[in-house]
Order: sequence, then structure tokens, then C-alpha cells
Amino acid sequence: MSKKKAFALRINEEMFKAIEKWASDEFRSTNGQIESILMQALKDSNRVPKKTSNDKNESDS
Repeated sequence: MSKKKAFALRINEEMFKAIEKWASDEFRSTNGQIESILMQALKDSNRVPKKTSNDKNESDS
């Protein structure tokens, strides 16, 4: 599994509440919803990071 990096995200309260609601509607955590939104944005802009050989080996385990 790829490593996850923790960081603080400053976001206005209204936007956070909207993301919380969206996450609830899709049965995800707020963090999971933010990751999903970011991944979709990366896909839409053809910027999805390539998997490293280390990531591939860990997923085979």
C-alpha cells in the first residue's frame, strides 16, 4: 500500500460542511471524499502520478 502523508488543510467552514455532506451522501469519510475529489481532478487534467515499482510490489503482497 502506498504511504499517506498527513498535512493540515485550511478550508472555509461552508466548503468543509458541503464536503462533509457530500461524503455522507456517498458513504465516505470526509478525508476519503477529499482524496476522491483530488484524484478526479488529477485524472481530468491527465496528471495522475505513475505508480513506482515499489508501489506495484506492495500491491502484489
